[in-house]
Amino acid sequence: MIAPDDEAGFAAAINAAVADRAPLSIEGLGSKAGFLREMQTAETLSTRNHAGISLYAPQELIISARTGTTLAALEAKLAEGGQHLIAEPPHYAFLDAADQTIGGVVAANLSGPRRVAWGAMRDHLMGMRAVTGRGEVVRSGGRVLKNVTGLDLCKLFAGSYGTLGVMTEVTLKVLPKPQATGTVVLYGLTPEVASRALAVALGSPFSVSGAAFLPQEAAMAVGYERAITIARIEDFADSVTYRVGQLGALWAKFGAVETLETAQSVALWRAVRDAEPLPIQPGDAVWRVSVRPSRGAAVLGAGHGAGLFGYLDWGGGLAFLTGPATMAAHEVVVGAARRAKGDWWLLRAPPELRRSVDAVPHEAPALAAIRQRVVASFDPAGILNPGRLFAA
Repeated sequence: MIAPDDEAGFAAAINAAVADRAPLSIEGLGSKAGFLREMQTAETLSTRNHAGISLYAPQELIISARTGTTLAALEAKLAEGGQHLIAEPPHYAFLDAADQTIGGVVAANLSGPRRVAWGAMRDHLMGMRAVTGRGEVVRSGGRVLKNVTGLDLCKLFAGSYGTLGVMTEVTLKVLPKPQATGTVVLYGLTPEVASRALAVALGSPFSVSGAAFLPQEAAMAVGYERAITIARIEDFADSVTYRVGQLGALWAKFGAVETLETAQSVALWRAVRDAEPLPIQPGDAVWRVSVRPSRGAAVLGAGHGAGLFGYLDWGGGLAFLTGPATMAAHEVVVGAARRAKGDWWLLRAPPELRRSVDAVPHEAPALAAIRQRVVASFDPAGILNPGRLFAA
């Protein structure tokens, strides 16, 4: 493993790999080593030693950190200032390491339940620095909200899974933590009825910041005996109390309503964020399917019919599924995603399945050509995470 502590070290490692034609696996702490496709690389280039908060300006609502900084350390620093990351990135329960780096979170564009209201991680990435596959240091964005000069590389690098370069620093917009959090709960709904209830909540004027459905198996994993349909509201205490009451009245047509106070709400939504409702067994696979919210119930139903279990987040627009890591199960998930005209990711699986199937959908030819040109411009030798997203 090569683990530099500065940009010059990353550039030197990449230049040496290019000269030797030796592909590199890019990682932070290796928490997502089991994600997507398995790679065959000569060496691992890690950001773990390139860590630390480089700037925190609470009044300006920004934080900058070297990409080897752990997510836990970054969140702890923000908590000191009463602030948090807007995208609510998950600490998935099925990660390969106890912690993950902020660079890995941004590279995977990981976003939690709050995405349905506030957008994805890439939407809050204000600036970044990276070392490309050419060994060149590039910079995009900055540390102010209104910075529109140059090409927006932030959108390209967030979600690129290290295929364009090694990010060395990220600057993120942050917000104050809410004073209170409330959750409205409906029990025992079917996925179809739950989807309608979530649509009503998200279409209401009450600024819902989380909307999820947990079938009975998933609900039991987090301490509830029946299926739960939940909507979250975060803000000042008086505002939350009023809006939770109003949303509860709006939801009364779907059944008896219960409300959760801040402590219970925070614990429940942390579990939803971290995929704790998934009854994952050793050797199981985990899939993520992104669809229109109205189609999430159909995806969940297709998976359940094939012996897979899961739940819905993002108002029904994101389905998590888990079950046996077999070709048959994978084909069920892919088929359900295609029928729903959505996208799917094989987030985690044993090497045998990862080597045998696609981890993400095939791109349309025109889109694939654009992506290939973009990748070639940053990594002409093709040495950075080759085959991570698509077969090399």
